[in-house]
Amino acid sequence: MSAARAEFDHDPPAPLASVVVPLVDAVARDDAGRVLLSRADCLRLMAATALGRVVFTDAAMPAVRPVTFVLDGDEAVFRVPHGGPLDAATHGAVVGFQVDAIDHDTHVGWSVVGIGRAYEVTAPGRRGGLPAGWDADGTAHTVAVPLEQLSGERIRLD
Repeated sequence: MSAARAEFDHDPPAPLASVVVPLVDAVARDDAGRVLLSRADCLRLMAATALGRVVFTDAAMPAVRPVTFVLDGDEAVFRVPHGGPLDAATHGAVVGFQVDAIDHDTHVGWSVVGIGRAYEVTAPGRRGGLPAGWDADGTAHTVAVPLEQLSGERIRLD
């Protein structure tokens, strides 16, 4: 069993090159010349990725925490340790969820940002098969963020 398989309890994501190009459905360019991604492309790219970032408010200040996740339909689903700031911030709060990838050889990549109201997943069938992530003691609970707003863009580091 590979280290990635043991750590995440699922198949590792596809190689970055297959995630970065080609896009199926890039929507358009904005006024700044950025290539905007369709919702379908955003979801496809997120589904091929295992690490995201939850953006939330902690003591009235912005905070970001990395999480391993899976995409279930149009919801990012991940585990949260009990008692920490992310736990407090994911009970009905509106949060951001961000995922990206950059190919360091070609300097091309993408970024996707979603916004939704986080909720605790209580259905046993939806909690199985999630990456173990950083739930070392097995006490974390499962949270979902419905991606009510979703946007993405291509990135070129030139």
